[in-house]
Amino acid sequence: MRTKPKSIVTIGGGSGQYTLLSGLRDLPGINLTAIVSMADSGGSTGILRGELGALPAGDVLKCILAMSPMRDVAHELLLKRFSKSERLRNHNAGNMLLTMLSEYAGSFPEGIQALAEILNVRGSILPVTTDKVTLVAELANGQRVFGEAAIDVPRHLQRANISSVFLVPHHGEDVTVHLPVIDAIINADIILLGPGDLYTSIIPNLLVEGLAEALNFAKAKKYFVSNIMTKFGETQGYRLEGYVNSVERYMGSKLDGILYNSARPSDEALKRYAAQHAEFVDVGNMAQLKQRLDVRTVPLLDETGGVVRHSGAALGTAIQQLIAELDTKMAG
Repeated sequence: MRTKPKSIVTIGGGSGQYTLLSGLRDLPGINLTAIVSMADSGGSTGILRGELGALPAGDVLKCILAMSPMRDVAHELLLKRFSKSERLRNHNAGNMLLTMLSEYAGSFPEGIQALAEILNVRGSILPVTTDKVTLVAELANGQRVFGEAAIDVPRHLQRANISSVFLVPHHGEDVTVHLPVIDAIINADIILLGPGDLYTSIIPNLLVEGLAEALNFAKAKKYFVSNIMTKFGETQGYRLEGYVNSVERYMGSKLDGILYNSARPSDEALKRYAAQHAEFVDVGNMAQLKQRLDVRTVPLLDETGGVVRHSGAALGTAIQQLIAELDTKMAG
């Protein structure tokens, strides 16, 4: 008897979601959907937002590349930055193409679908909202920082911790969820939040009206893919429990489990990251966490090129194991 394909939904943005999707793309027996943050405001994406009023293309483009069987070639072509044209300088070809396709097709989701079709993407990519928004962080000292890019890269070494984040719509009073996102969440078997910057890639999705409610209603198992390193200006001093508490706070409901990286980076890497005020994400009380969550402690580390990141292949293997165990429980 053939097992029904598992519907896997990822929620996030940035390089973390790219890595996760790269690891999941070729797994057998799954239907994959990526839900992507629309709060990005840096680099080429930020320029296009400011000049053309376009929705942010950068994180969506990463997802399209990750889920394409032509990933390596497409990555080289579409992430290539223009250098000779004064007007195009600092833009990449992919962001420009996705923006133009969206304009011609009449909507951002249609533009995504068109580029995904060109690159034979396996799965679906959905913007969490089609409303234009600005992410705002309120710091512990009462100061507010406007825009994902400014929150992501602190200007001062002594910036206060983030106490909360919220979205400000550019038009109207609400930021509402893109309706196909609700369908994907309700029909999911497993929902993966992260990996990625907590307050600028993951939580902005949860701030969109209707998203947290859908997660609360969903029957899917919800897992958080924990960060490997803390990030200055966002999560300095956080242990695993801090990440979990923040995700559950904005979800308005509880997680079912965590994928936690057990492989500690090399001493050399830890020293380099310490210079950036970043530390290995440790655990305060693992036994206590395991009392209420399925904590999967797995070596997920990739230090290729001197950068500490998740291994897409290791993530894929860990999710495949999770699917197998859930199938066994259901069969039993």
